[in-house]
Amino acid sequence: MDRVRIAVVGAGVMGLSTTVCISKLVPRCSITVISDKFTPETTSDVAAGMLIPPTYPDTPLHKQKQWFKETFDHLFAIANSTEAEDAGVLLVSGWQIFRSIPAEEVPFWADVVLGFRKMTKDELKKFPQHVFGQAFTTLKCEGPVYLPWLEKRVKGSGGLILTRRIEDLWELHPSFDIVVNCSGLGSRQLAGDAKIFPVRGQVLKVQAPWLKHFIRDGSGLTYIYPGISNVTLGGTRQKGDWNLSPDAEISKDILSRCCVLEPSLRGACDIREKVGLRPSRSGVRLEKELLVRDGRRLPVVHHYGHGSGGIATHWGTALEAARLVSECAQALRTPAPKSKL
Repeated sequence: MDRVRIAVVGAGVMGLSTTVCISKLVPRCSITVISDKFTPETTSDVAAGMLIPPTYPDTPLHKQKQWFKETFDHLFAIANSTEAEDAGVLLVSGWQIFRSIPAEEVPFWADVVLGFRKMTKDELKKFPQHVFGQAFTTLKCEGPVYLPWLEKRVKGSGGLILTRRIEDLWELHPSFDIVVNCSGLGSRQLAGDAKIFPVRGQVLKVQAPWLKHFIRDGSGLTYIYPGISNVTLGGTRQKGDWNLSPDAEISKDILSRCCVLEPSLRGACDIREKVGLRPSRSGVRLEKELLVRDGRRLPVVHHYGHGSGGIATHWGTALEAARLVSECAQALRTPAPKSKL
């Protein structure tokens, strides 16, 4: 087999970043991204895009740190290049604050972000209801800008983009030799994965250009993230909720919580509501599976289930997914040994 035909299902940050990584790592392949939803209609377009990773209970900590560091290094290089504006990547400094002393005062990612330190008493005066805080500089990666930038890279490396709804991965056989499943919540149907579930997130995008520092409550439920063209206010974490319509009462509550942390937000204008469903499970699914039906074989690489940590870990997990695809491609190109009679 000379040219390996690869289909990537899903065009959020996982599908597009995996495609770019495959194009760099796997020689002599053709890649087609297939999805029924593209930017600006993906979950990645709603994500705040802050590089502050969650913890996945089922994933070794050293692996989580590797994914985060590889993602941080990739985006840091973009932030320091002429591509920064086009890619929607920027450095942002701020505070993560706690109402009680956290069990873990120094998180596993502290030496990956820049300038991590404990907040001073004077800094904490800004937040009278909080007793402990961390100050650091991290990156923000804005989905509605970053996804079109990634799409451009996919097309620039010869990849094709196809709008189509896939109901069953077997639809892609025999047109493709390897399938990469980056369908997020779609994996409930496509991969029969009952372990993946939505965690609904509602945010507000507001105009408050005087705000330059991020503020994040240690619970991760209330946050203020200044970006390139607006400020993201959050949020919610509603497990098992599939509702994509904004809830006016929740929006009021988000604004109220954020105004406690930053009273000047009472002057914010042009408030827009956004809802996304985070594809969550206890650990990212990143593995190979060989589907077999009626003697036919279809190698699949699964890459989904990042929950709230999609943008914070996407490049690290995409590199790993691309390595798995490379292993599949090598196996297809290696002739099966002839049996000796």
